[in-house]
Amino acid sequence: MPKMKSNRGAAKTFKVTGSGKIKRYKAFKAHILTKKSTKTKRNLRTATLVSKSDSRRVKIMIQK
Repeated sequence: MPKMKSNRGAAKTFKVTGSGKIKRYKAFKAHILTKKSTKTKRNLRTATLVSKSDSRRVKIMIQK
């Protein structure tokens, strides 16, 4: 059986932290920023963790 291939898009999007959790960046930060408040844009800058229910699926996609 051949090796499993990782999803390259997911591998470039998600990073694994030292404790094994998966870090992601927030959506809605690409364009149409003029109508969004400064506070909203500032909060979209920060990274956050993938939810517990999705983390198993993401780990399978980014496995080596």
